[in-house]
Amino acid sequence: MAGGRPAERPPAPVNARARNAVATVFVLNGLLFATLFSRVPDIREHLDLSNGRLGLLLLSISIGSLLGLPASGRLIEQIGATGVVRGGAFLTLVGLALASFGVSGIENVPTVAVGLAGYGFGTAVWDVAMNVEGAEVERRLGYTVMPRFHAGFSLGAIGGAGIGAGATGVGVPLPVHVVVTLAAVAVVVVATAAFLPAAPHDDAEEPETPGWSPWLEPRTVAIGAMVLAFTLAEGAAGDWLALALVDGYDARHFVGVAGFGLFVTAMTTGRLVGPVLLDRFGRVPVLLASAGAAFVGLLLVITSGQPALAAVGIAIWGLGAALGFPVGMSAAADDPRRAARRVSVVSTVGYGAFLTGPPLLGFVGNHVGTLDSLYVVMGAMVPAALLVTAVRRPRRGAT
Repeated sequence: MAGGRPAERPPAPVNARARNAVATVFVLNGLLFATLFSRVPDIREHLDLSNGRLGLLLLSISIGSLLGLPASGRLIEQIGATGVVRGGAFLTLVGLALASFGVSGIENVPTVAVGLAGYGFGTAVWDVAMNVEGAEVERRLGYTVMPRFHAGFSLGAIGGAGIGAGATGVGVPLPVHVVVTLAAVAVVVVATAAFLPAAPHDDAEEPETPGWSPWLEPRTVAIGAMVLAFTLAEGAAGDWLALALVDGYDARHFVGVAGFGLFVTAMTTGRLVGPVLLDRFGRVPVLLASAGAAFVGLLLVITSGQPALAAVGIAIWGLGAALGFPVGMSAAADDPRRAARRVSVVSTVGYGAFLTGPPLLGFVGNHVGTLDSLYVVMGAMVPAALLVTAVRRPRRGAT
């Protein structure tokens, strides 16, 4: 406490407002994600698409995201993380509105594709900016909160899915559901953005090194590769867990869906309680344990042959997958002056799992079965465990 250090930290009420504002934008991002995907059946029906053509249409989101993620670091440097949150949210809302109009208004596939690409770009830059803001809140508070922000995204997605299911169940038209949701989110974003913390810019205190690129930094790339493995463990559950239970355990469809629900519950729980473990034991030991838990959980799911043991495995897998992505975001932002582009790089690498994971596991599953294809995910936990040392906090002055 010597040297007047407490005076450098903003007062507690400011920290609390900033923390709550960041948590809110995470929740809203998840809410909009689920709002879109809860109405995918309506998109297919209104546009009379086959599953293959629907998949190609949804690829527009990935294209927009692939453009947005690498650009987000530069955008944050130019207009600040708060400005990118606002701009990303605005583009996300406009994209979803255009897609909704294309589906239910003019039933035009290219219009929907443009809207979905706008949504993908907007949500990608919003995602990076809110992680930069989350890292800044952690620095101000002096303890770990990033996993809880990511739990907020999950809770927002669960809420959005519930609203979508209810709206579909009572026959609320797609445009009404989307417009009401977008209007409510817009109001909350505008009210919340004023309390987001002002994260430092790269050039705030010292000139940038000529030719510097985070893509050439071994630590940043290693964090990205670790996040890629953990993201594969997370994404594979959404894409394939329900089908793996149906195919591998001869389970009924609702049991497969319940299995995925158990995974999401376990992962969200891990993100809510994980900060306590991270602050007590440190990033590296906790992520080593996380990789081990995901490995063991997957092994139980794949090999046990017993539904009860498989359920235990799903829960362990979810707990193990919980912390890799949020801790990777925090580690990439350890140096606040270069956080934006480093978080952008790690996000770009990490989100590669959401793009490459489904086709990779689908290809493997065609040859060995859906359940056994999860061995790929289990194997990814080995390099994840080897790379977790990259998230260790660098010594002051180190790059």
